[in-house]
This record gives sequence, C-alpha cells and structure tokens, in this order.
Amino acid sequence: MEIQRLRDMLEGVKNQAVSVEAALDALKDLPYHDMGFAKLDTHRHLRTGVPEVIFCQGKTVEQVAAIAQRLAQDHRNILATRANREMFERVRAAAGDAEYHDLARVIVVKPSPLPEKIGRLALVCAGTADLPVAEEAAIVADTLGSNVEK
Repeated sequence: MEIQRLRDMLEGVKNQAVSVEAALDALKDLPYHDMGFAKLDTHRHLRTGVPEVIFCQGKTVEQVAAIAQRLAQDHRNILATRANREMFERVRAAAGDAEYHDLARVIVVKPSPLPEKIGRLALVCAGTADLPVAEEAAIVADTLGSNVEK
C-alpha cells in the first residue's frame, strides 16, 4: 500500500466517506499477505519507498502470475526479475500493461508514472557475459527512480 493511498483512506474514514469496515478490509493484510506458497510484504513501500519485487527464479508461472495479480491490487508498479517470456505473458494478463526485457529477463508493470529521477548511477560491466546482469541492474535502478548511465 502506498503512503498516499493510506493517507486518503484515513482521511476518508475521518470525513465519513469511507466506512470503518472498508478501511479494516483494506488494512487487514498489513504488513504481510500469506498466499500459502509466498508471503508478500505489502508494507514494504510504506517502510522503504520501494514496493515488493517478484524474484521469479524457482517459482512456477502460475505462482508468478498470482503474485503479480495480488500486488497489482496494492501497488501501481511491479517489478519481476529472472522471468521468462511465459511468465511475462501471464503477468501481462493478470496485472495489465507490462513490458518484458529479454536480455535482462525483467518484467515491468508501470501503469502510473515512475518516480522523478534522482542521483546518477554509472553501470559498468566487463564484457558480453555480464550484459544480462548489467541490463537487469539498469532496468531495476531506472524503474526505482535512478538516472542510469551505461
């Protein structure tokens, strides 16, 4: 849950535009949502400014899609790393508009504007074998709000 959404909900309760029951329902999974096969940190964005990221390696396509669908309920933007194209297709179906970066194996769902870029990150790699990891780092840093120079 994002800070502004939480603030708006609490203001809604205060102004009686949102019922206490509706607010409780929205807050019931803070700070974690247990899916049985994964425990999502739904409070991470409030604590750190960075939402939960799906590490796809070792997960099934169905698990990745279910996690993305659940995260899409609380977070506007989603990152999924170490993903394959089949995972991308399922995430796009579950969470909406998504991009897949083949070399980096990263899925980015960003229906809302990305944060204003801050800082400057220099990304350097030693050679061709390092390109997938370097590209993954560049996409993640860019999506989280850093200016990236390759």
